[in-house]
Amino acid sequence: MRNIVNFCDYFVLATGNSDRQVRGIALGIEAGLEELAVPVRYKQGLNQGHWALLDLGDVVAHIFDKDSRVFYGLDHLWQDAKVINWKK
Repeated sequence: MRNIVNFCDYFVLATGNSDRQVRGIALGIEAGLEELAVPVRYKQGLNQGHWALLDLGDVVAHIFDKDSRVFYGLDHLWQDAKVINWKK
């Protein structure tokens, strides 16, 4: 992302199947980062569960429900960025 924007190096886009799953993914990321002593600079949307945002500085994670991901269209908005597929 650094070649396209000046505020982060990576966007992480994830989708949950329900509001509970969106919150669970976001809270799981946050808990894992806490174990690694990586601070979350800003977070938003954890209560609503349609779209959660975790700003870590160089990495910004967006966790959506399916409808919100389509509505906000970040995949399309940032389509010029290099895609890195990651599977555990």
